[in-house]
Amino acid sequence: MKLSDIESEDLKKNQSAELEGEVTRDIIDILEEEGITVRMLVDTALELYAPHPGLETKELAEERFLAELDIALSDPNLCLLIYSGILLEKEGRDGRLPNISKSSYEKDLTFIIADEVLGMSISKYISGDKGMFEFVRFDKQKPGILCELGPFMDDIIGGLIGGVSANMYTRAMAEAAGPSGKTSTKEKKAEPKTKSDVIAG
Repeated sequence: MKLSDIESEDLKKNQSAELEGEVTRDIIDILEEEGITVRMLVDTALELYAPHPGLETKELAEERFLAELDIALSDPNLCLLIYSGILLEKEGRDGRLPNISKSSYEKDLTFIIADEVLGMSISKYISGDKGMFEFVRFDKQKPGILCELGPFMDDIIGGLIGGVSANMYTRAMAEAAGPSGKTSTKEKKAEPKTKSDVIAG
């Protein structure tokens, strides 16, 4: 029997497709409470900046990165993934992680891979396989704030920066190519038209 052969009732068919109620906390504010500012995210991303069509200068890259970050963080699912890492970091500092001692958390033991899985999940959620590639690049080199963060947050923030950076390059190159598919020689201001998708199209 295939899974597709199993009959099931959609128990969520009458649920609202929109978020309801007032949002009282923003992930940017929560990150700032942890000492991680948007400026730090940008500076860390730009440490591994490489010129591409549509991103010929660091100024253009910064503008595009901020726009892509805004798009990504408009998705509550991504914000919840980031928040899970924040909570794990807090629990680790307090020695309250299940089945892991405080000293094991502090040593960031290599056989503990939950942090890596979260970082990869975040980068892939934002930008697919390209995001995963960027996550690995940032995770190996640990530029900027990544070298200062705890065992969970370095991967969480590395995943966020990696995914957003991948979208930054992908969307900028697509726009520079234009409808003809050929790269334009003019520098364009990179600004997405909508926040409809986290994945760069």
